Amino acid sequence: MPSPLVTLTVHRYPPAGTWRGWLRMGTDPLSLRRVPGLTFFRLLGTGRGADLRLGIDPQRWARLAVWQDEAAFRAFEASPWRGRERAHLTQSTTFLLRPLRAKGRWGGRQPFGAPTADTCRGPLAVLTRAAIRPARLRAFWAAVPAAQEGLHEQPGLLLALGLGDIPLLSQATFSVWEDAASVQAYAYAGAGHRAAIARTRREGWYAEELFARFEVLAAEGDGHGLSLPPR
Repeated sequence: MPSPLVTLTVHRYPPAGTWRGWLRMGTDPLSLRRVPGLTFFRLLGTGRGADLRLGIDPQRWARLAVWQDEAAFRAFEASPWRGRERAHLTQSTTFLLRPLRAKGRWGGRQPFGAPTADTCRGPLAVLTRAAIRPARLRAFWAAVPAAQEGLHEQPGLLLALGLGDIPLLSQATFSVWEDAASVQAYAYAGAGHRAAIARTRREGWYAEELFARFEVLAAEGDGHGLSLPPR
């Protein structure tokens, strides 16, 4: 069975239109549940800048989606509903992703299946997501600065975003790297990052977690500052 197409769409609203992002978090699921070929989605707020820290960017919102195939995604992109959405945005980028590896669950589901691809022709994206136990919230947020120390100076990092679908309690990161070697270097070379991972296991910070890697097929729209070769 072919792997699904995964997309992450990042929107930016004008300052006077920030209310639309908040409103759509509540109203969009009613429409998205009826979209043919859309098997999973999450609407996400974003952190300020490129970090996962307390605080949100009220102008920037994201949508993670899993599609049966690219045809379903293209039909959605051409729909009147999507056209009306675009009309209120100042910026929009969609990353097209092919699942390579995935472990864990999101809301009790395995949204990306169980891919086991070993090859990646383009840049690599990494998605991490965790539902934090309320009793561990203080420890989690206190550990974030050390866990991210040196991230933005890391060779091979092309893009990083902090995401969340439930304020404080359900957090995610999305990053794009030049290649798998760059990801491995950051994961194992940063002392703060390694220490945070060890503490999550030892102290049971998460009620649920997910880790996934993707091949980045394309970045459509304004590209969010990321230049990729054509498909």
